[in-house]
Amino acid sequence: MDFALSEEQQAIQALAREFAEQEIAPHAADWDREHRFPRELFGKLGELGLMGVCIPEELGGAGADFVSYVLVLEELSRADAGVGVTVAVHTSAATLPIVAFGTDEQKARFVPPLARGEVIGAFALTEPGAGSDAGSLRTTAVRDGDSAWRINGTKQWCTNGSHASTFLLFARTDPETEGARGVSAFLLDAEHVEVTREEEKLGLHSSSTADLRLDNALVDGDRMLHEERKGFVVAMATLDGGRIGIAAQAVGIAQAALDTARNYALEREQFGSRIADFQAIRFKLADMATEIAAARQLTLRAAWLKQAGLPHGSEGAMAKLFASQVAVRASQEAIQVLGGYGYTREFPAERYYRDAKITEIYEGTSEIQRIVISRELLRAGSGTAGA
Repeated sequence: MDFALSEEQQAIQALAREFAEQEIAPHAADWDREHRFPRELFGKLGELGLMGVCIPEELGGAGADFVSYVLVLEELSRADAGVGVTVAVHTSAATLPIVAFGTDEQKARFVPPLARGEVIGAFALTEPGAGSDAGSLRTTAVRDGDSAWRINGTKQWCTNGSHASTFLLFARTDPETEGARGVSAFLLDAEHVEVTREEEKLGLHSSSTADLRLDNALVDGDRMLHEERKGFVVAMATLDGGRIGIAAQAVGIAQAALDTARNYALEREQFGSRIADFQAIRFKLADMATEIAAARQLTLRAAWLKQAGLPHGSEGAMAKLFASQVAVRASQEAIQVLGGYGYTREFPAERYYRDAKITEIYEGTSEIQRIVISRELLRAGSGTAGA
């Protein structure tokens, strides 16, 4: 069992860390306060190959593995979780599904601009009445002649929605079939959708979260991804991999919280000593570091399984479930270590706390992750699932 990163993985991780420290971290607080989406940043990330880390080179990507991509997400999220989720959704939820399920023509047409960061991708599944129960979505796609579809409906909480040029969108093409079996996936352009609202959120202020409307949008038949009525297959496969990316985001947030708490503890003095010399503070830091290390290993293991083409649904759910909990606890403890300063915007701990919470909710709530894990555990029967 080898836990060492390859030279290529270490080089990509170092590249992402250097970029994050120089181009993201100094501006993260301002982006958060201004609720500003740093659009220009993603062109720079694209030039470095970080918008398509695990996309094949022949399709415009860097050609690295999925583990490298997860390492990049952690580093970006450590500097700004909003940037991390923008890249995660762009890659895991928009670009990789086209690579996995697209025709040769669709891959050649859509993937290279996404992989190079020339355009941004988005994933549109959730609706006001269809969240965890995604199979109940009501957006419809009706045939218009022999080679086109008319799509009508609304989508909610679409990450990157206000800035995306390519949307992976799900609609019901068979109104007679209840649940997931009547759903198909489509590749849409920005001109096909109307952004009706940019959501005001607790955190992730540097990312875009939009509501969309489709009003009789006409799309050609070649925009369907995978087969008709197989959209849920695309969605579930996408979420299985996407959850690993969110786990990496959570690890990055947690690591940033630990870094902030540690540095403050080494500088702050009370009662004539650094607070880092107090056992209560040391134990907090030790617990944070231990949980982060465990979350990171769960995440990297799930990423390795996906890269190897092995089943990874339960492992990805475990990684997301645990890492998101660790991110919330670590950011909460960082505020506690900083005391009153932690509750102010003078330090980034409160931003980490606000950003961490969503990792327990999107791409499947913690409750949904427990359903996925327990279902696989009970199906295995022997109690060895995830071992």
